This record gives sequence, C-alpha cells and structure tokens, in this order.
Amino acid sequence: MAKYKPYSYSQGQFIPVFFNKQIQKGTLEYTLSYLIDHELDLSIFDTRFSNDETGAPAYDPRILLKIVLFAYSRGITSSRAIAACCEENILFMALSANSRPHFTTIADFVSTMDREISSLFLQVLLVCDQQQLIGKEMFAIDGCKLPSNAAKEWSGTRADFERKVAKMETAIARMIAEHRKQDQTSGNDQQESEQRYIAKLKKQADKIKRWLDEHDDRTGSGGKPIKSNITDNESAKMATSKGVIQGYVGVASVDKRHQIIVNAEAFGQGQEHDLLQPMIAGTRANFESIADDPDVFSEARLTADSGYHSEKNMEFVYNEGIDAYIADKRFRQRDPRFTDAQRHKSDRKRTKCFQPRDFIFADDLSYCTCPAGKRLYRSGGNIRVKNYRATKFKGPKSACLPCHLRCSCLRHPERTQIRQVAFFPGTSANGGQRFTDKMKRKIDTTIGRAIYGLRLAIGEPPFAHIRSTLGLDRFSLRGKKKVNIQWNMFCLIHNLKKIHNYGAVTG
Repeated sequence: MAKYKPYSYSQGQFIPVFFNKQIQKGTLEYTLSYLIDHELDLSIFDTRFSNDETGAPAYDPRILLKIVLFAYSRGITSSRAIAACCEENILFMALSANSRPHFTTIADFVSTMDREISSLFLQVLLVCDQQQLIGKEMFAIDGCKLPSNAAKEWSGTRADFERKVAKMETAIARMIAEHRKQDQTSGNDQQESEQRYIAKLKKQADKIKRWLDEHDDRTGSGGKPIKSNITDNESAKMATSKGVIQGYVGVASVDKRHQIIVNAEAFGQGQEHDLLQPMIAGTRANFESIADDPDVFSEARLTADSGYHSEKNMEFVYNEGIDAYIADKRFRQRDPRFTDAQRHKSDRKRTKCFQPRDFIFADDLSYCTCPAGKRLYRSGGNIRVKNYRATKFKGPKSACLPCHLRCSCLRHPERTQIRQVAFFPGTSANGGQRFTDKMKRKIDTTIGRAIYGLRLAIGEPPFAHIRSTLGLDRFSLRGKKKVNIQWNMFCLIHNLKKIHNYGAVTG
C-alpha cells in the first residue's frame, strides 16, 4: 500500500511574516490598499480628532477603511467578526499592519461615516471615470429591498400598539389572578415558568408605553398614518417576492458600460414612485462634482421599471428634457409578443371583473355598450377622477339586475346593484394631454421596447453581485442615516471590484 507523509491543517507554527509580502499584486486586497494609499484623499477624517497636542493617538482611517472594505467584500459586516479576523486571518493582519483595533472602534468608525461616505463614494466614482469605466450613455434606476436590524412584529400604528398593550395587561392580570387561586408551593415549576412569562410581558408592555410617550404616528405621502416600528422607526414594512420584511430599499443609479453605480441611497419606504426625482438629482450632482458636467442627462438615456411610473414623474422627466423610458403596470400586456400569454394561466387566475377596455364607447360618448350587449348611459360628462378628466356611465337596474354576467362584471354582485364605468380621454383635469399616455406611446414603439429591454441587463446585475456574490443581503445598523452609510459601503465595494476587474491599478 502507498505510504504518505502525515499532515494536519489544524496545526500552528511560529513563522516570520512580512505584511507587505502578503498583499500581492493582482489581488483585491492589493487594489484596495493601493487606491486608499495613493488615490483617495482621507483628510476629511482628520476633523474627527483634536489630539495633536494631548490625548492618545488614534487609529489611522486608512487602516480602518482597508479592513472594513475588505471584510465587506467577504460578506462580513459584524464589527466583532472583523476584529476577530484582524487577530486570526493573515490578510487582515497584513492590511491592518497588525493594528488589531477593538470591535467598538470599528463599529463607531462605520456608524459615524455619514459625512465621509459621500466624499469616498465620489472619489471612487472619479477613479472609475478617469479609467473610462463610465459611458454616460444610458442609466438604469432600480432598487432592492433588504431587511433591517428590526423585527416586523414591532410594527404598527399608535392604535395598534395601544391595543397590544391592553392585551398584554389583560393577560398579566389574568395570570396573576390564577396564581392567587392556586396553592403557593415553592416547587411549582409551571408557576415559575409563568412568572418568567409575566416578567417578559411587563417588560414588553413598558417598552411600548415608553415609545407611545415619545412618538406620534408616522404619516405617508397622502397624509394618512402609516406603520411605525419601535426598534427602528425609520424602517418600513415592505412586500417582497419572499414575503413581507421590515427593512429599507436600497436604490441605485447604474451606468450601462460596466454597471458602475453612480448614485446610491437607502430609503425607509416600500413604494418607489417618490424616489425617482431624488435619484436623478443625486446622479446629476455627482457628475457635476467629478466631471463638472452640469447635466449628464442632456445626452444620456434613462430607464426605470414600473415602480417609478406616475403622472408626476412622467411630467418631471418631460419638463427636464430627459430621454426616459419608464414602463407602466400594463406594459407587458400591450406587448404583441405576449398576446397569447393569458391562455397559459389557470382559470382561477384568469377570473377578473370586466375592465373599461371591455366596453364599447360611442363616438359622442352618450352611451357605452357592456360585454353583455346592454347600454350604460352617461351620468357625468366632464368629471374629475384623481386629477384626470373622465366621462362616467351608469347601467340601469333593469339591465344589470337580471344580467347573467353579473359575477364577471361586478366585484361584489351580492350587494352591488349596477355597474359604473369611467372613460378617460387621455387628458388631465386642466384639459392637457397626460404625460403617462405620452410615455406609453413612446415605450410601445419598436425602438422604445428595445431600449427599455436593456434595463434588466443594466440595473439588475449590481444587486445580484451585492446580494448573492458578496453576501451583503441585510442591514446590520439602525436608522436611515446609518443604513444609508452601509448601503453606500455595499455599492462602494461593488465599484471597487469593477476597478479591480476592468481598471488599471499600477504601483
């Protein structure tokens, strides 16, 4: 039989190590180290300290930035885990020059970078621009929803929290009353368990009461109360393909050439239609800072998915002269390539009330004909529905009540007697043409569909890289300011890896 020399990977050995020899050219750690030492100006961190004459020396921001960015590139965001790597991993030892900062130092450094992160992001973006990694021909704005360091069970309005406290207090009173009826025995394990549960309920109830004393309901864009979160009140409940999460949406503006992220910001809201204008303004400001370009959208195209489609946003892009291609909710249904897609869906999913497009409207809009062949007569000739002009029609009871298509026409046929339908001529309340209709006609052309089809290849790869490849799929900090720092760090790592893969790093 063959005989091999014994070996063990768990063994240790004392060997001389030169840290500069461990950071080899062509590796990501070398790119990080070189860019931070030679390309980035970190003097903005100097304002944090006033220890030039008295006080202990601080850790060099270059050291901290190197180990944090390298840890994020490995999917490590915990400050304790980063500190442990600096004691156990040779690459972290080399990048930190064996400084071994405490985890509290690392945590404080990351969570207080709200001023410095913008400067770092712009400097890395400038390096990308100088190395011609940014094409400035087409941008895609998109976002991904990531869970935050807060539980969705602690979300609700003030009314929800008040009801929750009342239930807890009722449960506590009931359990205490039951205990008083029982014989008090020192060895009653069940009673001891219930006492611990009572203490837990009291602690949770006190936590909610303190929050109610200090906070009011959050209000949405419509002025109505929206759910708050006791742990992180700036986060929001969001519906995703994998269920409802408590978190933030990280939005990014991505360039077409190498999928460089040119602007990034985190928002604590699930709806994205209010985020288009801030992202366009942020992209313009970034290019004005790095390239003295007053308006990068003067020649570049812009794409975004249906989450950013609204009349307000369409009016904005048209008034700003931006060549935008933003799909609406029914964009796919109008695509001729999907004309027979409905037949592949089950009957249960296909069952739906008749839509206005299923009705035939007379030229003079005096009446319309329903799918059952019966007439609905005009009940309003120039009314206003959500700031749009419309003509309303109403069916008579003599036609609607005995109709055999009531179940397909009315959402609640058991309590709704007649069908009403509105016709929108495509004009706003002031008589002008709707900007959403202009965008529909633009994006429905062959060229428009081809340009919008590029959005998937531009906007989605950075999120796949950040979440799946780097493993940065949740926020570990709380509060919009700190979460925005972490989201910019995620995007910063993405751009640095693009420089590493496609740029030229000398030295």
